[in-house]
Amino acid sequence: MSIRPFRDIKRKKTKEISVGNVKVGGDNPISVQSMTNTKTTDIKSTINQINKIENEGADIVRVSCPDEASSFALREITKNINLPVVADIHFHYKRALEAAENGASCLRINPGNIGDKAKVKEVINAAKNNNCSIRIGVNAGSLEKDILEKYREPCPEALVESAMRNIQILEDHNFFNLKVSVKSSDVFLSLWAYRQLSKKINYPLHLGITEAGSLIPGSIKSSIGLGTLLLEGIGDTIRVSLSDDPVKEVKIGNEILKSLNLKQRGVKIISCPSCARQGFDVINTVKTLEDKLSHIKTPITLSIIGCVVNGPGEAASTDLGVTGGGNNNHMLYINGNQMKKISTQEMVDKVLALIEKKETEIKNKTSAK
Repeated sequence: MSIRPFRDIKRKKTKEISVGNVKVGGDNPISVQSMTNTKTTDIKSTINQINKIENEGADIVRVSCPDEASSFALREITKNINLPVVADIHFHYKRALEAAENGASCLRINPGNIGDKAKVKEVINAAKNNNCSIRIGVNAGSLEKDILEKYREPCPEALVESAMRNIQILEDHNFFNLKVSVKSSDVFLSLWAYRQLSKKINYPLHLGITEAGSLIPGSIKSSIGLGTLLLEGIGDTIRVSLSDDPVKEVKIGNEILKSLNLKQRGVKIISCPSCARQGFDVINTVKTLEDKLSHIKTPITLSIIGCVVNGPGEAASTDLGVTGGGNNNHMLYINGNQMKKISTQEMVDKVLALIEKKETEIKNKTSAK
């Protein structure tokens, strides 16, 4: 279905950089990231988790390298995955050198906490020599001591000053292949920091609400914070931070982008909350369909509405639709047109078959062009 002009978002065009084979910034699609929570030295578990993250639709994955064994493990990990890896580095500059040499596509660092100028220069040279980009990751919980003393508490100005200071360090060494984040667990603090920073720089921005919490509160905070910035045209790559399975981070991130028409991937289900008018069990039907349709990657819209109040209207704007009716007779719609009545018992299998047929048709048309 076509997207009407009033739904368009005018993104700020930033500098394009590369994270492995993924382009970030410029006119490129907003990428979705997650981070592994396995022990990096448990190579098999880390590879398995990254593959699950990729299957859910992630574009980039971050892996923590707290020690030498972890940074050296990247060599085997990167050989067995498809996603580019961002190595998460804190304090010890040698971990950054090792990660760059062992397959990382990007280094997540704060130049200010790496050490003296000589150590920072070594990290930058390693990034240049290994075609790595760098993410400057400013966090409200770990601001430089002098900046925290100056502002007395984390505030947007403090986060932005830290970011600008660290950008300057890289620029002074003629390094410009970078992206920046200014994260906080506070939605308002994050919003204003990103807004201020966006006005000052043209580097791509990595959006996130850090330490957002468990699945429900974390998803809500991230949706509000990231969604607001994305609506304003700010942001080039996102990560939803949850105290949960990283696969869920990717799912929520993709749903945020899909809701804003910034990404088209997989089946987008429009469904009612259900009420006494429903002609079938909407809630469990949607849960079942979400599970059975998770393998579909082609953008397809599906409406599942329990009764005729809103059903026909929603079906008119989706590729496939079902509207609940009485006596176990529900109306099936294709491209907004009434097709035939189906029973509750056959609904899931019928919808699944039609969605898979639709995906095949779209793929055939695309390959024929």
